[in-house]
Amino acid sequence: MRVALVAPVVVLVLAAGAVASCEAGGSRGGAPGVNGRSAAVERLRVEVVETLPHDPGAFTQGLEMAGGTLYESTGVTGRSAIAWGPPGAPPTRRAKLPAPLFGEGIAVVGPTLWQLTWRDGVAIERDARTLAELRRVPYDGEGWGLCHQPRRGRMVTSDGSARLVFRDPGTLGRKGSVVVTLDGRPVERLNELECVGDLVYANVWPTDRIVRIDSASGRVTGEIAAAGLIGAAERRRTDVLNGIAAVPGTDQFLLTGKWWPRMFRVRFVPAPHTPAPHTPGPSRPAP
Repeated sequence: MRVALVAPVVVLVLAAGAVASCEAGGSRGGAPGVNGRSAAVERLRVEVVETLPHDPGAFTQGLEMAGGTLYESTGVTGRSAIAWGPPGAPPTRRAKLPAPLFGEGIAVVGPTLWQLTWRDGVAIERDARTLAELRRVPYDGEGWGLCHQPRRGRMVTSDGSARLVFRDPGTLGRKGSVVVTLDGRPVERLNELECVGDLVYANVWPTDRIVRIDSASGRVTGEIAAAGLIGAAERRRTDVLNGIAAVPGTDQFLLTGKWWPRMFRVRFVPAPHTPAPHTPGPSRPAP
């Protein structure tokens, strides 16, 4: 449905390590490790704690927990909506988006909630309890993922590129940006976002891969493999992973996807180490 083109990116390397360029107001990143080399990226997998029902008609675009309430934004023109309720239960409250609006990422900010739209050029501020629309503000570029960093006083947004944009939580005006890199290379197609402190978890569309990002530098500090939650038979009737919500007060997350019949409460745990394959040497000295 979305088309993201990956273009070559030139990475400038300084003697002290890779430095990702940012707009004014963003952070300069690329924290080098020992001897100027990039710090190791943690390899993680999902450990399922609980399986919950999920509406198979929901084309999930954004997922967020606030207290014990789960908020979910869904897309598709003419079918987009926003809803909240207990995880794994039918929504307590739901509001539709009028066509042609296409719902995208969401984030709760105190008593209100922001909902992005894909290519409609507006973001919608809502009452977080009633879901009533309070106002619409102009929004530049495509809207994909959204999350809130209250300690830094900013929102974080994605647009399908390798760049995270920081925005004012009251107006969604731009405050800076950072390019997300893994081993010095940009990570394209960043989609659904979840902020946990200064870390940002991002689903890489259209995969079952999640990256954990240091938002100060843009450096990926962890890669999470989330494949296998939905079986092959169900996969033919569903779409991609596209919902990440941290469960407050725990080390757990809720994961789901577009048209998935289930939602999964998971932990991110270390992945088993897979040694590199052994390549036998020559049977005799090379001539």
